[in-house]
Amino acid sequence: MKNILFFTILLLISLFSYQTTTYASTNSREAYEKTGRVIWEVNTNEKLVALTFDDGPHPVFTPQILEILAKYDAKATFFVAGNKVIRFPDILKQEVKEGHEIANHTYHHIYNNITSAKLSSEIKETDKIIHRITGFTPSLYRPVGGHYNDLIINTAIKNGKEVVLWNQDTRDWSDPPVSQMRNYITKGVKPGSIILFHDWHGSEYSQTCQTVKALDNILDFLYKNGYKCITVSEMLYRSSQKIPDFFKIYPKKKDKTSHIDLML
Repeated sequence: MKNILFFTILLLISLFSYQTTTYASTNSREAYEKTGRVIWEVNTNEKLVALTFDDGPHPVFTPQILEILAKYDAKATFFVAGNKVIRFPDILKQEVKEGHEIANHTYHHIYNNITSAKLSSEIKETDKIIHRITGFTPSLYRPVGGHYNDLIINTAIKNGKEVVLWNQDTRDWSDPPVSQMRNYITKGVKPGSIILFHDWHGSEYSQTCQTVKALDNILDFLYKNGYKCITVSEMLYRSSQKIPDFFKIYPKKKDKTSHIDLML
């Protein structure tokens, strides 16, 4: 009898865990956007776009990306993985020094079957590492692979994060030709677009990266068409004309001039 009770309890626990990780309910984009805490794009009349890069830093490709961004005086938001940051801290420091924004993309880059407790741990651990290296705690978070549901979004919000997705995808993760990546953006970009790139894709030890090859081409198009590339937080600020409390990446009046003042 005790054995039957024991296995029944185990079965119920496993079923509950499965439901809360795999089958957490998912609302529509419109429902999430109404919360003001989940962002696919920004409503603005200015010709502004936000370039975002996931999964870095990468020891070879991220410095090349930074060089191209500097060529066009473009600023970007880097959604970094904690397990990469801890290996390549100097690249993270370079990103901050050159005026780019750092955001949270979990520690281990886990795709599926994640519990709220595990996701909280992933976010907090990455925050700690970023803060230790830069002195800032990121306010923005992007779910791995863009996968989201109530569990992921509510957990992120409980951890003080704004959830940032995208409305323009270069699809660099699929290793398409440069011309195809350019077409994805040129056909759909508009003021307020958030554009998805990756610091790297495929093997971490790859020697070439389509993102690097396409980035110069895409930036050339954007600037010839009057677009300015800024961070996600700056675009949110300029569209609302106020600094929301969740912009924790910026120092809290420690200096006469804050990072947001310097940025704008």
